[in-house]
Amino acid sequence: MDGLTCKRGLAAQVLSGSLCFFMAGAAWSAPARDTAQQRTAPQQKSAPLPKGVTLGPSAEGITEYRLANGLKVLLFPDNSRPTVTVNVTYLVGSRHENYGETGMAHLLEHLLFKGTKKNPDITGQFARRGMDFNGTTSLDRTNYYEVFQASPDNLDWALQMEADRMVNSPVAQKDLASEMTVVRNEFESGENSPSQVLFKRMQSVAYDWHSYGRSTIGNRSDIENVKIANLQAFYRTYYQPDNAVLLVAGKFEPNATLAQINRLFGAIPKPKRALPQFWTVEPTQDGERSFAVRRQGDMQIVAVGYKIPSDLQQESEALGFASEILRDAPNGRLHKLLVETGKASQVFSFGQTGYAPGLQFYGAVVKKGEPIEPVREALLDAVEGFAKRPPLEEEMERVRRSWLNTIERSVNDAQAFGVALSEAIALGDWRLYFLGRERIKEVKAEQVAASAGRYFVRSNRVTGTFIPEDTPVRAVIPAAPSVETVMKDYKPSDSSLVSEDFDPSQANIMKRTTLTTLGGVKLALLPKKNRGETVTVHLYQHMGDEKNLFGKGMVSALSSAMLMRGTSQYTRAQLADAFDKLKMTGGPTSFQTTREHLPEALKLAAHVLREPAFPAAEFEQLRKQILVGLEASRAEPQSVASRALSTHFDQYPRGDIRHANTLEEDLEDVKAARLEDIQAFHRDYYNTNPAQMAIVGDFDQKEIVPLVDKLFGNWKAPANVAPVLRKHAEVAPISKTLDTPDKENGFYLARMNLDLNLEDADYPALMLANYVFGEGGLKSRLMDRIRQKEGLSYGGGSDLSPGDLDRAGSFSISAIAAPQNLRKLDSAVRDELARAVKGGFTAEELADAKSGLMQQRIQNRTNDAALASGWTSYLYRGRTYDWSAQFEAKLMAVTLPQLNAAFRKAIDPARLSVVMAGDQSKAGDKGNKTP
Repeated sequence: MDGLTCKRGLAAQVLSGSLCFFMAGAAWSAPARDTAQQRTAPQQKSAPLPKGVTLGPSAEGITEYRLANGLKVLLFPDNSRPTVTVNVTYLVGSRHENYGETGMAHLLEHLLFKGTKKNPDITGQFARRGMDFNGTTSLDRTNYYEVFQASPDNLDWALQMEADRMVNSPVAQKDLASEMTVVRNEFESGENSPSQVLFKRMQSVAYDWHSYGRSTIGNRSDIENVKIANLQAFYRTYYQPDNAVLLVAGKFEPNATLAQINRLFGAIPKPKRALPQFWTVEPTQDGERSFAVRRQGDMQIVAVGYKIPSDLQQESEALGFASEILRDAPNGRLHKLLVETGKASQVFSFGQTGYAPGLQFYGAVVKKGEPIEPVREALLDAVEGFAKRPPLEEEMERVRRSWLNTIERSVNDAQAFGVALSEAIALGDWRLYFLGRERIKEVKAEQVAASAGRYFVRSNRVTGTFIPEDTPVRAVIPAAPSVETVMKDYKPSDSSLVSEDFDPSQANIMKRTTLTTLGGVKLALLPKKNRGETVTVHLYQHMGDEKNLFGKGMVSALSSAMLMRGTSQYTRAQLADAFDKLKMTGGPTSFQTTREHLPEALKLAAHVLREPAFPAAEFEQLRKQILVGLEASRAEPQSVASRALSTHFDQYPRGDIRHANTLEEDLEDVKAARLEDIQAFHRDYYNTNPAQMAIVGDFDQKEIVPLVDKLFGNWKAPANVAPVLRKHAEVAPISKTLDTPDKENGFYLARMNLDLNLEDADYPALMLANYVFGEGGLKSRLMDRIRQKEGLSYGGGSDLSPGDLDRAGSFSISAIAAPQNLRKLDSAVRDELARAVKGGFTAEELADAKSGLMQQRIQNRTNDAALASGWTSYLYRGRTYDWSAQFEAKLMAVTLPQLNAAFRKAIDPARLSVVMAGDQSKAGDKGNKTP
């Protein structure tokens, strides 16, 4: 009852120098085929097939039959030896196990030797009949076989026993209790082997998602704790005639045996259940991986693994040739390179593949204490350089001759033949066994080199090293205690956290807010009782004008970024601690704290704003971080598309504060920035005159007003301050696709400029129309089309941006999508936009938009940070929350004709500029690529 005999056998035998063909791997794909044509099949008269039995294909002495319940039967009569092999292969292996069930396929294999009601002592019968028997489990299949002296009695017993245990095994708790410890001991035996441990780790490191990444023996805790109900359900699902193949090979009478099989197995009902479907595909590995195992041991092992195609792929044989040419002793390349030179004591290679793409292993055993790094380097060079050093003709012929000889001998070993056929059966068709032999004859050296070059590459590599240590140090993670244990001594404290029921209406906000001016600071104070006595502060500063800010865009940004990196009194670390002590979250111009700490928090914020130290080391650190971030954005689809569209709409010269920098211009400006320029900018431009400040939350107004006046009221900068306005301009539309190689996702961005101001009569209607079209979430027209109906995008939306002090408005649309879907997305967006302009929106959509927008605005006013920033924005523009109430009244008054008329007037789909960024090799579109 071995689980995956060859895999575990190899791991054990590798160290002693013996060879085991890996039946589940690419190495198996080549060896272990046939000599059936040399067999002497008994001559017999054709007989009518038993009722319900249909004839299937035949090949090289083997004939397939199908029973009415779905069981496949393979008969291979052979009188050359007086023995019979009965082999049942179930198309279930460790890859079919679910979470918490690892090792279950193998454990179930053990339990099926425990007997049934009709056959209570299966192993005793094996002994009394002198039968050689076993069961093996692999990634894709489980098989059970008996090899015995040919006789009708032995064959009848073996067939009835296999039919019986197919569906009548009790899979009982009492048997699990005893057999679990046996399987656990098998697991423990494997844990003693350095090579087996290394290969198990390599499986798990190599795979992210596919179940080939789990060892067939399973995880210890799963073996110990699997529930009998899970085993029984697994058994009932997979141990059924439509999921099994029965092979009878040897000396027997075919017609009588087929009739007996039909009587015994045909009586099992055809199952009504549908077999589970598996759809996980392991993603392409995108970089080399490495790991080490540190345990007690007396040798070192270095191994590399590469993902390779399924055994169903024709390349399987070519990769098998590469494996043998490298591994063979004494003629293999690795043997000559590492063993004959004394660098390693042994080399090995084997495949672990099957129905799905698997792994090809190469490795070497190194004496403890000797250098292993030179062995690793030589191993990698030999394997990954194989394509550059194609096989010689003598190497190809040596492998071909060896494999064909092995195939010729293989059928003489009934046990090996049954297991080998089981692997072909697990792939879907037993005739693959013979197809592989024919392919071996045709494999060319250039095919071997080409296949090796495709898969034996660094980005597809996993490197594992077994490092022997006498006293390995490990971090043992304790099991999580029960929640009841954790909570048993908990005693809740009395809570003093209270808050008021605040009315977020504009009328109440106006009633509760005090507006005042302190020097150059317009101040809004809204005291309210908050849970935790929290209070929020927002400061809106203004610096420079259109002329004096020319050429200072990057300096301005860098000076702001340097504020929290140290002051005249604090280092960067000390400043962070000071913020924590005062319970300040945020920065010096926008933060939350508590009533108790507000006075000191305001003092600290003023100190940071007025006395930054601009440490040279911090500046260089910041510069480096920004440069790395900018370079990282070079191929990011969203960044690439955004910059390209901003550049297209840019109408200002280089150096203008409104200019849209290219990536190269940003890089140039960051590199050119000097610390003295930043210091000068702070000295000349930073101020709070003019400025707007809002304080919302739990505070003492009488205490705070004079403090704000003292800290901020009279701070004025030498540089003139004036609003920097933008001008509306019509921009010719473009449609551009940019290539961002090796990116799985793409980005779509579209924009048109609008001659629009916040005070325009049409703006409330446009705001509602935009909500219906693309701002209203999953039920917006845009998202309903591109996500709900067509499944093109996870996220997207539209944005309407009016001018506030000017008329430079815009309408934009953005979405993410796979590169191959960007064209479809563009078509859907344009179609939906044209449909909205032409057909308009509905009364129901308008009502929903009013409801949604109003509720969002009310919710925003319940948030202290939104209230505070709202106040500073209104104060700057000479407005109050009365304006907000008036605007909402206009929103609610919009009629359907006004809504549709405003949208048609403002939005012209022909003016839409579109930039898409994505990997064009994935899109399959080379024609419109812009580098």
